[in-house]
Amino acid sequence: MTRVKRGVSASKRRKNLLEDAKGYRWKRKSHFRSAKQAVLKAGAYALRDRRTKKRTMRRLWITRLNIALRELGTKYSAFIKSLADKKIEVDRKVLSEMAVENPNIFKKFVEEVK
Repeated sequence: MTRVKRGVSASKRRKNLLEDAKGYRWKRKSHFRSAKQAVLKAGAYALRDRRTKKRTMRRLWITRLNIALRELGTKYSAFIKSLADKKIEVDRKVLSEMAVENPNIFKKFVEEVK
């Protein structure tokens, strides 16, 4: 069996990881061991924050809806309950965009739901 020299594959692996760490500060961009830790940690943060972003956006939509609905004289909770009772399935993202971009149409929609 022939001898396998692993220098090329090891260099490629290290080079790719250092490319992932490009833009980091201090030795985290140039030293393999530090860069490896930094890239792993960055990946963990990215995964966590993709989940957190969904939560944050939903909170924003609900807040916007509540503000718009209170100007029209209703509460968010009552509005969502009436949507559920009438079996209208419109998500909060669409409703909040409608409230911000087309307040007249949103007002008509709220009156239809009441």
